[in-house]
Amino acid sequence: MITVREAKQLILENTQDFGVEEIPFLESVGRILKEDIVADRDFPPFNRVAMDGIAINYRFFEYGVRDFKIEGIQPAGAPQQTLDNAANCYEVMTGAVLPNNTDTVIRYEDVAISTLVATLTVDEIKEGQNIHRQGSDKTKGEVLIKKNTIISPAEIGVLATVGKSTVKVAKQPKVMIVSTGDELVAVDENPLDHQIRRSNVYTLVSLLNNLKIPAKTAHIADEKSVLKDKIESYLKEYDVLLFSGAVSKGKFDFLPEVLEELGVKKQFHKVAQRPGKPFWFGITEDLSNNHSEDKTKKNAVVFAFPGNPVSTFVNCLVYFYPWYYNSVGVQQKAQTAVLKEEITFKPNLTCFLQVKLTSENGQWLATPIKGNGSGDLASLTATDGFIELPKTEEVVFKKGSVFPLLIYRSF
Repeated sequence: MITVREAKQLILENTQDFGVEEIPFLESVGRILKEDIVADRDFPPFNRVAMDGIAINYRFFEYGVRDFKIEGIQPAGAPQQTLDNAANCYEVMTGAVLPNNTDTVIRYEDVAISTLVATLTVDEIKEGQNIHRQGSDKTKGEVLIKKNTIISPAEIGVLATVGKSTVKVAKQPKVMIVSTGDELVAVDENPLDHQIRRSNVYTLVSLLNNLKIPAKTAHIADEKSVLKDKIESYLKEYDVLLFSGAVSKGKFDFLPEVLEELGVKKQFHKVAQRPGKPFWFGITEDLSNNHSEDKTKKNAVVFAFPGNPVSTFVNCLVYFYPWYYNSVGVQQKAQTAVLKEEITFKPNLTCFLQVKLTSENGQWLATPIKGNGSGDLASLTATDGFIELPKTEEVVFKKGSVFPLLIYRSF
């Protein structure tokens, strides 16, 4: 049985590059950018008026001029006008190009306009005020968004501004999520007394949706020959298989045996952790000669999680998420939380402890929430994340200690 750290390292050693695709920019939120986005011109591209008002040549204010004859109006979206007489002014609108021969904008609130004359009603102004200077944000050719950024609505606006109607992003892996077990029935069925509805696969689907990864789902009965036939076809078609169940020591837990018979090379089986100790991870040899339509397909990666719902949930966060982010070139930001109360944990295992979170002075505070074991699916709705208590001979974790944090709820 290996440690959590060793398991993470083995998983990160088996990340994959799924290539790049170009998609419409409006469909790219949540995807991983695979090109630098550069300014196609200065930002702003001209000296931009930042306030509705009048534009003047400041030296005439210094000469004592307070009444400025209005030569015309410079609206936003119109070509740049020129002030013919430098002692006069132009009315200007927010977003407009600053007229030639002017260098300062005085807002309407600070002038009185009578017929064609604007009279200043303030005693002090600053040269160059209320002007958004050309190139003051970014200059032409400067990188605006770096490659490997996770695209958010903020990036969408920048993509539009530089005319990127399509954008290069990391391709997503093809994923199949498989549940096993004769006790499971469909969501819309009424289970018998000895049955339960399938839930883990839909939890996994939702966790992958957070990463913008579409996934297919399937259910296979606890029959070795059926398992083998189905999984063999999935290995040829999909980049990643996620399993929930059939990896422990039960008489019908055929999955590890079937996977190895199909040529999936086991990297480890069982991790010194709670919950989720029976976790199995493996990878196929090169499948480029398989009979699938995709002749470029390389290895298939297999995450076989224990069937208890909390185990499946936490293993996906702890292991699949870092594998995916590393595959697409994103560096995850580590988060921590302060333990709000003392906790006792006796087994010499890494413990992923369910917690309720609050924030204080920019630091997460974690209050342990006691569930009813790894089968207590409902307990996940009462908590916000997990803190990782290290594998140690110590049994008491003190209040005020800081531990790694995995958040699954949005705040």
